[in-house]
Amino acid sequence: MSTATLTSKGQITIPVDVRNDLKVDAGDRVEFIQIAPGRYEFVAATGEVTALKGMFGKAKKTVSIASMNAAIARRGAAAR
Repeated sequence: MSTATLTSKGQITIPVDVRNDLKVDAGDRVEFIQIAPGRYEFVAATGEVTALKGMFGKAKKTVSIASMNAAIARRGAAAR
């Protein structure tokens, strides 16, 4: 188990074994995701967008680019 100490400025140093496991380095972004009241999950926000492919299964309905553009235009017109 790794631990870290919070500084008076609200900063922590992520232990090297955790950084290596998450594959994060200086300048990389991380996310704190609330999983329950008082409990957070700490994850690297550096994944490839291609890792999202298939996350929600196959599309139930295909939509053409023209129909997407029409829907965007309708919503844009309604917002004015």
